[in-house]
Amino acid sequence: MNDLKHIEYTPNGVCSRKIEYDLSSDGKIYNLTFTGGCPGNLKAISKLVNGMDAKSVANLLLGNTCGYKQTSCTDQLSKSIVEALNER
Repeated sequence: MNDLKHIEYTPNGVCSRKIEYDLSSDGKIYNLTFTGGCPGNLKAISKLVNGMDAKSVANLLLGNTCGYKQTSCTDQLSKSIVEALNER
C-alpha cells in the first residue's frame, strides 16, 4: 500500500461532528469513520468506499442531501475529499 495521509474534517450543517479517513498517495480512501450521524448508514458507506478512488467517491456523492438539509454527511465527505486532493 502507498503512503497514507490521515485526514480529519469538521463537517457543517449535518449531524456528524467529524469525518476521518486515510488518503493514499495513489488517491484511494481507507479507514473512513464518522463521529456522530446515522451510525448504521455511515458504517455501511465506510465499508463501501474502502479502497475506492477518492475522486470517484467525491463525484458520486457530491450534492447528496439529507432530509430538509442542503447537504449530507456524504456531501460533506465529498467536500473534504476535494479539499484534500487539491492540497496534494
